[in-house]
Amino acid sequence: RVQLVQSGGGSVQAGGSLRLSCAIHGNAFGSHCITWFRQTPKKEREPVAALLGNGDTRYADPVRGRFTISQDNALNTLYLQMNSLKPEDTGLYYCAASTGVGLTWWDNQHAFGDWGQGTQVTVSS
Repeated sequence: RVQLVQSGGGSVQAGGSLRLSCAIHGNAFGSHCITWFRQTPKKEREPVAALLGNGDTRYADPVRGRFTISQDNALNTLYLQMNSLKPEDTGLYYCAASTGVGLTWWDNQHAFGDWGQGTQVTVSS
């Protein structure tokens, strides 16, 4: 299992940018799928973006073109750069890790057993 420690987030006006970090304690890159999820009051926890175990990335339709996943292997940290933020991006964001490549289940929260503590993102109009 791996431990995930999140940082970043905060409040921003629509159109602004934020970056989330997910520090991973344990070997995960190359052996785990790591997905960012978000929880909003009106919706169930939904997938945002993922780094698959084979190095590929996946993005949910609402964020494609605006959000970007990147990794720093030296720091064992995954980042989610969020640009052109919208009020509907507001929510509690989590990173989660699961062993395997994740080609078919990267967006299924039930496949993930290791979770970060969550970080709030608030986008005002």
